[in-house]
Amino acid sequence: MKYCRFQLNGQAHYGLVESVAGNEEITRLLLTSPESAEGGDLQDLPSKRMDHLPLAQATLLAPVCPSKIVCVGRNYREHAAELGNEVPAEPLLFFKPPSALIASGQSIRRPKLSERVDYEGELGVVMARRCYRLESNEDTRPYILGYTCVNDVTARDLQNKDGQWTRAKGFDTFCPVGPLVVDALDPWTGVAVETRVNGEVRQQGNTKDFIFALGDVIRYISQVMTLHPGDLIATGTPKGVGPVVAGDVVEVSVEGVGTLQNPVVDE
Repeated sequence: MKYCRFQLNGQAHYGLVESVAGNEEITRLLLTSPESAEGGDLQDLPSKRMDHLPLAQATLLAPVCPSKIVCVGRNYREHAAELGNEVPAEPLLFFKPPSALIASGQSIRRPKLSERVDYEGELGVVMARRCYRLESNEDTRPYILGYTCVNDVTARDLQNKDGQWTRAKGFDTFCPVGPLVVDALDPWTGVAVETRVNGEVRQQGNTKDFIFALGDVIRYISQVMTLHPGDLIATGTPKGVGPVVAGDVVEVSVEGVGTLQNPVVDE
């Protein structure tokens, strides 16, 4: 099942996305937020008919409204190496604020405070259920609502300067997410992640190459904090990160989800 969040008659709605004659269309309005699905089962959400709206013509919003965005740093060996970092012995966690969220199509703003802003394409995981202190062997799949595309935009010079990542990762517009949330993926067996800038491939990775598997990441986070329905986890970026400038267009594609596309502008 796929869903999006979009604007209709001046209000935000969630919509079911289906393939119709080879095109993706919003076919039904979801009457409750997907995070309210019992046990994460999207099929049981109440909905109503609507005039079909081609996804390409919809005004999309970020498909998540998380209480927090938890990110995993250096979860691909080659990415750690390209920045001259050691491979972490445990998952390396940091936050992005919900105020950084933007939708596909909205602009990433390069702040005046930074001289280098990088793209980082990633798989995003949306939580379905409250999750706290899971057992070491507990299956995490029932806690997952679905998957999406994330761009963990980073002010690289500020990251290196500050020694901690809050400012570098936290600017408004630094967390593009979307365009959809999809439940039928299996990151354990491998999902391809690709980033393009102005149509040129810059990153190609696969979740089967995670240093820390998704289940281990979720269990690790749950030992520290409660994950709530709708919370977003960004699972790490493959090698190939690099800077963008005003006028660039960044596309992050996740196999089975689609493509998150954002232009870059200067403040």
